[in-house]
Amino acid sequence: MLFQDVLGQNHIKNHLSQSVDKGRIPHAQLFVGNEGSGTLPMALAYAQYILCSNSEGENNTGNEACNLKFKNFSHPDLHFAFPVTTSSKVKSKPVSSFYLEEWRQLLNEQPYGNLFDWYKLLGVDNKQGQIGVDEAHDIVKALTLKSYEGGYKVMLIWMAEKMNTACANKLLKLIEEPPNKTIFLLIAEDEEQIINTIRSRCQVLHFPPLAEEVIKDALIKQYNIELSVATKIAHQSNGNYNKACDMVYHDSEDTQFETWFIFWIRSAFKAKGNKAAIHDLISWSEDIAKTGRETQKQFLNFCLDFFRQALLLNYNATDLVFFEPKTDKFKLENFAPFVHGNNIMDISNELQDAIYHIERNGNSKIILTDLSIKLTRLLHKKAE
Repeated sequence: MLFQDVLGQNHIKNHLSQSVDKGRIPHAQLFVGNEGSGTLPMALAYAQYILCSNSEGENNTGNEACNLKFKNFSHPDLHFAFPVTTSSKVKSKPVSSFYLEEWRQLLNEQPYGNLFDWYKLLGVDNKQGQIGVDEAHDIVKALTLKSYEGGYKVMLIWMAEKMNTACANKLLKLIEEPPNKTIFLLIAEDEEQIINTIRSRCQVLHFPPLAEEVIKDALIKQYNIELSVATKIAHQSNGNYNKACDMVYHDSEDTQFETWFIFWIRSAFKAKGNKAAIHDLISWSEDIAKTGRETQKQFLNFCLDFFRQALLLNYNATDLVFFEPKTDKFKLENFAPFVHGNNIMDISNELQDAIYHIERNGNSKIILTDLSIKLTRLLHKKAE
């Protein structure tokens, strides 16, 4: 992965390449950014820049054989750790090394992909992955060996917030005092979920969402689509290149999520004093509960975004509104007045609580039914 292949984020590229050129490479760094902002591609480009002794701000000036190894992400001094779970391929004690073939496929096909894309590729989207203590043993073992080419070793940990406590505690000492010429690159979407003792030992780099112009140009270059279509998708993607790519293929899960959300909202409105609508909400909860937990969490995050967009429209911040519902006879401007300062915090808290409980293996049907009944009350709350 070359720096020139990473979209936007030029200030971060300059910072990283200069830190290597000046010989000031922090031994532990944490890249934090929302899905589709380019944290993983940037980490790969940075690792290549370090390991292949490249210079002058680009990746193809150093060791040519080394750069070739990065074409298929098989450099022996680049190690990976990422969330995994049991599958038809691995029945117990899953670790990243069992899934390297699938991982390289994801890096080649969807370097901007998210956790949901990864689980879908593994065929385990009904399970939740983690980086466990078995992974920590493998990391310690890999980093105690000498580097294959005599230079740096890089350990890239993707979705570091999925490290469980046992794994994090096992790696704590190693991250604080790694062997000579060993670099940790942690990548996360939510740094608050990483334990403080690890976060405090890393130099943190925050990635802003990608600019609409950057996404538009990338879509035209990659998919050869019309300027007007690329402009519209870039606006609707909200700085998320992964979402923009999904929208080009009409493969975005958001289409299904929108259908679920609007049925849910309409049923919640009708439910006040209407027993039939309550039955609709219960059967809706049962249907959503049949999907995988990752799908449920993705959907509830989509709901959070939908409510925020409605709130922004209600308060006339139209420049920040990028949602365009495709469902027949549903208009965001008609829904927006029902989302206001008097209920948005309660709605947001209920959705986040539901995500929390689903993540911890609560009964999805009960959690979603409870959320639906609370939503009925909150949507009818008057603005003060």
